[in-house]
Amino acid sequence: MLRRSEQAPPQAAILLATGPVRYFAPNCCIYMASDAAEALFKVVSGVVRTVRFLQDGKRQIDAFYGSGDVFGFERGAAYTLTAEAVSRCTVISYNCKGLDVLAMHNPALTRQLYVYTLDGLGRAQAHAKLLAHAGATGKIAGFLLECSAASGDEHTITFAMARQDIADYLGMTVETVSRALTELRKAAFIDLISSREINLKNVAALRSLNS
Repeated sequence: MLRRSEQAPPQAAILLATGPVRYFAPNCCIYMASDAAEALFKVVSGVVRTVRFLQDGKRQIDAFYGSGDVFGFERGAAYTLTAEAVSRCTVISYNCKGLDVLAMHNPALTRQLYVYTLDGLGRAQAHAKLLAHAGATGKIAGFLLECSAASGDEHTITFAMARQDIADYLGMTVETVSRALTELRKAAFIDLISSREINLKNVAALRSLNS
Protein backbone atom coordinates (compact mmCIF):
# COMPACT_ATOMS: atom_id res chain seq x y z
CA MET A 1 0.00 0.00 0.00
CA LEU A 2 0.87 3.64 0.24
CA ARG A 3 3.88 4.14 2.46
CA ARG A 4 5.84 7.18 3.59
CA SER A 5 9.41 7.00 2.36
CA GLU A 6 12.24 8.01 4.67
CA GLN A 7 13.11 11.66 4.26
CA ALA A 8 15.77 12.14 1.60
CA PRO A 9 19.16 13.59 2.50
CA PRO A 10 19.45 17.20 1.18
CA GLN A 11 21.79 16.33 -1.71
CA ALA A 12 19.56 13.48 -2.89
CA ALA A 13 16.45 15.64 -2.50
CA ILE A 14 17.93 18.18 -4.94
CA LEU A 15 18.72 15.50 -7.52
CA LEU A 16 15.34 13.80 -7.17
CA ALA A 17 13.53 17.11 -7.58
CA THR A 18 14.78 17.41 -11.15
CA GLY A 19 13.56 15.52 -14.17
CA PRO A 20 10.80 15.68 -16.79
CA VAL A 21 7.39 16.31 -15.22
CA ARG A 22 4.50 14.31 -16.67
CA TYR A 23 0.76 14.60 -16.13
CA PHE A 24 -1.80 11.79 -16.35
CA ALA A 25 -5.59 11.76 -16.28
CA PRO A 26 -7.41 9.07 -14.24
CA ASN A 27 -6.94 5.53 -15.62
CA CYS A 28 -4.26 6.60 -18.11
CA CYS A 29 -1.32 4.25 -18.63
CA ILE A 30 2.11 5.42 -17.45
CA TYR A 31 3.91 2.36 -18.79
CA MET A 32 2.94 -1.14 -19.90
CA ALA A 33 4.26 -4.50 -18.75
CA SER A 34 7.00 -5.60 -21.20
CA ASP A 35 7.98 -1.98 -22.01
CA ALA A 36 11.69 -1.30 -21.61
CA ALA A 37 12.37 -0.40 -17.97
CA GLU A 38 14.31 2.76 -18.74
CA ALA A 39 12.94 5.11 -16.09
CA LEU A 40 11.91 5.44 -12.46
CA PHE A 41 8.99 7.65 -11.46
CA LYS A 42 8.27 9.73 -8.38
CA VAL A 43 4.70 10.69 -7.53
CA VAL A 44 4.31 14.42 -6.93
CA SER A 45 0.53 14.35 -6.53
CA GLY A 46 -2.27 11.86 -7.01
CA VAL A 47 -2.24 8.07 -6.72
CA VAL A 48 -0.74 5.45 -9.06
CA ARG A 49 -1.45 1.71 -9.15
CA THR A 50 0.73 -1.07 -10.53
CA VAL A 51 -1.27 -3.86 -12.13
CA ARG A 52 -0.89 -7.42 -13.39
CA PHE A 53 -3.39 -8.66 -16.00
CA LEU A 54 -4.01 -12.41 -15.91
CA GLN A 55 -4.70 -14.67 -18.87
CA ASP A 56 -8.36 -15.03 -17.88
CA GLY A 57 -8.78 -11.26 -18.09
CA LYS A 58 -8.79 -10.68 -14.35
CA ARG A 59 -6.73 -7.90 -12.83
CA GLN A 60 -4.44 -7.98 -9.79
CA ILE A 61 -3.33 -4.71 -8.25
CA ASP A 62 0.16 -5.10 -6.86
CA ALA A 63 0.55 -1.73 -5.09
CA PHE A 64 -0.67 1.84 -4.75
CA TYR A 65 1.76 4.79 -4.72
CA GLY A 66 1.06 8.25 -3.32
CA SER A 67 2.88 11.56 -3.05
CA GLY A 68 6.62 11.07 -2.46
CA ASP A 69 6.66 7.40 -3.47
CA VAL A 70 8.98 6.12 -6.21
CA PHE A 71 7.99 3.24 -8.50
CA GLY A 72 9.33 1.48 -11.58
CA PHE A 73 12.21 -0.48 -10.00
CA GLU A 74 12.94 -3.66 -11.97
CA ARG A 75 15.62 -6.35 -11.83
CA GLY A 76 15.41 -7.02 -15.57
CA ALA A 77 15.31 -4.96 -18.73
CA ALA A 78 11.51 -4.76 -18.97
CA TYR A 79 8.67 -3.74 -16.66
CA THR A 80 6.83 -6.75 -15.23
CA LEU A 81 3.77 -4.71 -14.25
CA THR A 82 1.62 -2.02 -15.85
CA ALA A 83 1.45 1.36 -14.08
CA GLU A 84 -1.73 3.43 -14.29
CA ALA A 85 -3.00 6.67 -12.79
CA VAL A 86 -5.79 6.14 -10.28
CA SER A 87 -6.56 9.84 -10.04
CA ARG A 88 -5.14 12.89 -11.78
CA CYS A 89 -1.41 12.45 -11.28
CA THR A 90 1.76 14.46 -11.59
CA VAL A 91 4.95 12.40 -11.70
CA ILE A 92 8.63 13.09 -12.30
CA SER A 93 10.53 10.60 -14.44
CA TYR A 94 14.23 9.79 -14.07
CA ASN A 95 16.32 8.04 -16.68
CA CYS A 96 17.79 4.93 -15.03
CA LYS A 97 21.15 5.25 -16.79
CA GLY A 98 21.44 8.87 -15.70
CA LEU A 99 20.67 7.95 -12.11
CA ASP A 100 23.28 5.18 -12.21
CA VAL A 101 25.94 7.68 -13.25
CA LEU A 102 24.89 10.22 -10.61
CA ALA A 103 24.74 7.58 -7.86
CA MET A 104 28.34 6.55 -8.56
CA HIS A 105 29.48 9.98 -7.37
CA ASN A 106 26.77 10.80 -4.82
CA PRO A 107 26.51 8.63 -1.69
CA ALA A 108 23.38 10.50 -0.57
CA LEU A 109 21.56 9.57 -3.77
CA THR A 110 22.75 5.96 -3.46
CA ARG A 111 21.38 5.89 0.08
CA GLN A 112 18.02 7.30 -1.00
CA LEU A 113 17.64 4.84 -3.87
CA TYR A 114 18.39 2.07 -1.37
CA VAL A 115 15.68 3.42 0.95
CA TYR A 116 13.16 3.45 -1.90
CA THR A 117 14.10 -0.13 -2.71
CA LEU A 118 13.51 -1.14 0.92
CA ASP A 119 10.17 0.68 0.81
CA GLY A 120 9.20 -1.52 -2.12
CA LEU A 121 10.19 -4.65 -0.23
CA GLY A 122 8.22 -3.57 2.82
CA ARG A 123 5.21 -2.77 0.62
CA ALA A 124 5.33 -6.25 -0.93
CA GLN A 125 5.63 -7.93 2.47
CA ALA A 126 2.65 -5.99 3.86
CA HIS A 127 0.58 -6.86 0.80
CA ALA A 128 1.45 -10.54 1.10
CA LYS A 129 0.34 -10.48 4.75
CA LEU A 130 -3.00 -8.95 3.76
CA LEU A 131 -3.59 -11.51 1.03
CA ALA A 132 -2.80 -14.36 3.44
CA HIS A 133 -5.37 -13.19 5.98
CA ALA A 134 -8.24 -15.67 6.24
CA GLY A 135 -11.09 -13.25 6.89
CA ALA A 136 -12.52 -10.52 4.66
CA THR A 137 -13.01 -8.11 7.59
CA GLY A 138 -9.40 -8.69 8.64
CA LYS A 139 -8.16 -7.86 5.15
CA ILE A 140 -10.25 -4.69 5.04
CA ALA A 141 -9.13 -3.71 8.53
CA GLY A 142 -5.49 -4.09 7.49
CA PHE A 143 -6.08 -2.07 4.34
CA LEU A 144 -7.73 0.74 6.30
CA LEU A 145 -4.84 0.82 8.77
CA GLU A 146 -2.30 1.00 5.93
CA CYS A 147 -4.21 3.90 4.36
CA SER A 148 -4.38 5.65 7.71
CA ALA A 149 -0.63 5.26 8.28
CA ALA A 150 0.16 6.55 4.79
CA SER A 151 -2.09 9.59 5.10
CA GLY A 152 -0.86 10.50 8.58
CA ASP A 153 -4.46 10.75 9.81
CA GLU A 154 -5.37 8.04 12.31
CA HIS A 155 -9.10 8.69 12.10
CA THR A 156 -10.23 9.82 8.64
CA ILE A 157 -9.36 8.24 5.28
CA THR A 158 -10.26 9.72 1.91
CA PHE A 159 -9.80 7.25 -0.93
CA ALA A 160 -8.60 8.13 -4.43
CA MET A 161 -9.37 4.57 -5.56
CA ALA A 162 -12.75 2.99 -6.22
CA ARG A 163 -13.96 -0.14 -4.43
CA GLN A 164 -13.11 -2.21 -7.50
CA ASP A 165 -9.47 -1.15 -7.02
CA ILE A 166 -9.63 -2.16 -3.36
CA ALA A 167 -11.15 -5.51 -4.32
CA ASP A 168 -8.48 -6.21 -6.94
CA TYR A 169 -5.76 -5.27 -4.45
CA LEU A 170 -7.10 -7.60 -1.76
CA GLY A 171 -8.11 -10.49 -4.03
CA MET A 172 -11.80 -10.04 -3.22
CA THR A 173 -15.00 -9.13 -5.04
CA VAL A 174 -16.57 -5.68 -4.79
CA GLU A 175 -19.55 -7.25 -3.04
CA THR A 176 -17.28 -8.79 -0.39
CA VAL A 177 -15.52 -5.47 0.15
CA SER A 178 -18.87 -3.71 0.64
CA ARG A 179 -20.13 -6.45 2.95
CA ALA A 180 -16.96 -6.31 5.09
CA LEU A 181 -17.19 -2.53 5.39
CA THR A 182 -20.83 -2.83 6.45
CA GLU A 183 -19.88 -5.39 9.12
CA LEU A 184 -17.20 -3.04 10.46
CA ARG A 185 -19.73 -0.20 10.53
CA LYS A 186 -22.31 -2.30 12.38
CA ALA A 187 -19.63 -3.24 14.92
CA ALA A 188 -18.99 0.50 15.43
CA PHE A 189 -15.37 0.14 14.30
CA ILE A 190 -15.82 2.62 11.44
CA ASP A 191 -18.24 5.21 10.06
CA LEU A 192 -18.96 5.26 6.32
CA ILE A 193 -19.07 9.01 5.71
CA SER A 194 -19.34 8.51 1.93
CA SER A 195 -18.26 5.94 -0.67
CA ARG A 196 -14.77 7.49 -0.64
CA GLU A 197 -14.44 8.68 2.97
CA ILE A 198 -14.27 6.56 6.13
CA ASN A 199 -13.85 7.49 9.79
CA LEU A 200 -11.94 5.00 11.95
CA LYS A 201 -13.79 4.95 15.28
CA ASN A 202 -11.94 2.09 16.98
CA VAL A 203 -8.38 1.74 15.72
CA ALA A 204 -7.44 -0.77 18.44
CA ALA A 205 -10.27 -3.09 17.36
CA LEU A 206 -9.18 -2.83 13.72
CA ARG A 207 -5.65 -3.78 14.73
CA SER A 208 -6.91 -6.82 16.61
CA LEU A 209 -8.80 -7.97 13.51
CA ASN A 210 -5.63 -7.65 11.44
CA SER A 211 -3.33 -9.41 13.92
